[in-house]
Amino acid sequence: MDFRPHIASIRTRYATLENDLSSPDLYSDPAKAKGITREHSRLKNVLAICEGWERTVKELAEAEELLAESSKGANPDADMIAMATEEVNRLRAELPGQEEAVRVALLPPDDNDDRNTIVEIRAGTGGDEAALFAADLYRMYTRYAEKKGWKQEVHEISPGEMGGVKEVIFLLTGEGAYREMRFESGVHRVQRVPATETQGRIHTSAATVAVLPEAEEVDIQIKADDLRIEVCRSGGPGGQGVNTTDSAVQILHIPTGLIVRCQDGRSQIKNREKALSVLRSRLLKKKQDEEAEKYAENRRSQIGGGERSDKIRTYNFPQNRITDHRINESMFDIPGFLEGGLEPFIKELIRVDIQERLQALNDNVAKA
Repeated sequence: MDFRPHIASIRTRYATLENDLSSPDLYSDPAKAKGITREHSRLKNVLAICEGWERTVKELAEAEELLAESSKGANPDADMIAMATEEVNRLRAELPGQEEAVRVALLPPDDNDDRNTIVEIRAGTGGDEAALFAADLYRMYTRYAEKKGWKQEVHEISPGEMGGVKEVIFLLTGEGAYREMRFESGVHRVQRVPATETQGRIHTSAATVAVLPEAEEVDIQIKADDLRIEVCRSGGPGGQGVNTTDSAVQILHIPTGLIVRCQDGRSQIKNREKALSVLRSRLLKKKQDEEAEKYAENRRSQIGGGERSDKIRTYNFPQNRITDHRINESMFDIPGFLEGGLEPFIKELIRVDIQERLQALNDNVAKA
């Protein structure tokens, strides 16, 4: 693959952005300013990778030329040949890794990668056992977030009747949160003997996970007339202070019929802000999905698809096995996995996703 046309195009775009950033009128439009600043920063990093590759290519050509010159004549310079040979071998060994880094850097970016993430977990088929499994998933993501250094903020949580959770919605804030967590969207299936099962029979239950890029006000403008906001008394275990205030907020987005409820905090204002944040994120995801449907070339592989109807993973407790169906990989450590040990799967999913995108990029270049 010839990287030079791509790099030249990026340099041209980067110069344009540099000029835009120097304009005194830029920050009169906050949304535009944020987009330009973000793209400028990304392209700066891309160019640094590309320039490293270019230096290596240039140094390799010079070292090969030096080796050829040193080998000429009746009395070749043995010391110079040895030095040049060592340099050529070193640079040739470095080049493949740098070429791969350039390929990845040149991939079209996902505009959501740098966003914070709203995760929604809901108990699916399986009754009380599904609610217990949903709680296991919530704990798993909480542990993973702790390992990654991400901050977590609960927006809504509804406990199950026999323990567990019927639904939990929470925000993850930190670098790479959406880039990694987006692979968790889909149906998670569990096979195990429930605590309430007296005959030791294995039950199959499920929980759904939805991962949404957090939307900001500049992304989605919501008209006040499109909202129906209701305030009611929060629910929860008896005796808690949360029962003494009318702090729960439910918002209906009239044009789409989307309903968001938040009662986690005791402040009606904070619950309203959290509910609006979730609503904006759902509307952004809906908008992005609708735009993606317009393109026939839209990638529809299971990896990264995020459709709730996709069964992405099975947790088989009797065999201590977790299987990710998108990459046909299994691990045999359910306790460790549920303590936040899902990074090996996420790394492999990212790797496969990059390979698919690289193949698509190469195919497009070949057609051009």
